[in-house]
Amino acid sequence: MAEYRIDELARLADTTVRNVRVYQDRGLLSPPRREGRVGIYTEAHLARLRLIGQLLKRGYTFANIGELVSVWERGGNLTDVLGLESAVGDPWTDEIAGHITMAELRETFPGQVTPVALARALQAGLIEREGNRFRVPSPRLLHAGAELVRAGIPLTTVLDISEQLQERIDTAARDLVGTVSEHIVSTHAPDGMLKGEEIAEVAALTRRLRPLAQTAVDAMLVQSMSRYLHQALGEHFAEVLEHLRHEAENTEQGDAGADAHDPSTGTDREGLPA
Repeated sequence: MAEYRIDELARLADTTVRNVRVYQDRGLLSPPRREGRVGIYTEAHLARLRLIGQLLKRGYTFANIGELVSVWERGGNLTDVLGLESAVGDPWTDEIAGHITMAELRETFPGQVTPVALARALQAGLIEREGNRFRVPSPRLLHAGAELVRAGIPLTTVLDISEQLQERIDTAARDLVGTVSEHIVSTHAPDGMLKGEEIAEVAALTRRLRPLAQTAVDAMLVQSMSRYLHQALGEHFAEVLEHLRHEAENTEQGDAGADAHDPSTGTDREGLPA
């Protein structure tokens, strides 16, 4: 399980260190494990922070959220509750975030790291400011973008592709999560509140479903990419064949004109003066 210090936890949860401490003081967030004077937080804390943030955005007060947490934790032991929060909040990838400097960015994307491109990359979350360098949440994505640029695709176009893909993936993920969540709630919490053994059951189900979702998306993407690549290749060769056909027709017409009028004799095919 991933572990965080309070400043990193706050950043990942899109909140502040002060808010994290306030939530702890109000009993909404369990205290961290201590290693000397340093507090160590887990993915379960991160999941709880994100839940608190979502509820606050919906207009609920600290009192409302505290009541919900209290009812939830009374309905099942703390281990089960933390287990469910961990199942939801654990990373979906074993990829480790990296860091890159501005100089390295410019070397990776030579001549294309403009203020506009940098702002777009930050907005999309492809990079994050961290002091005098940038944090890279997914080095794989950055590497993929660099390879596309090396292949001759402008960085602005790569950012367009990234934004379009992110939007479509977000829509698919939202729809999938909504459908699965509705099924889980109707099956395991018909009264709207997970309690007792249901909490542990839903945590186990969530852990089982996570890799299945990734497998399904990967398989469907491979199938779709294969289909559209064959289609694009077919269209390309059809255009090439059409171009060759036109060239052949033009050549035949030119040959026919040359045969009809022979300048060396000054006559046409019928032997008449040209």
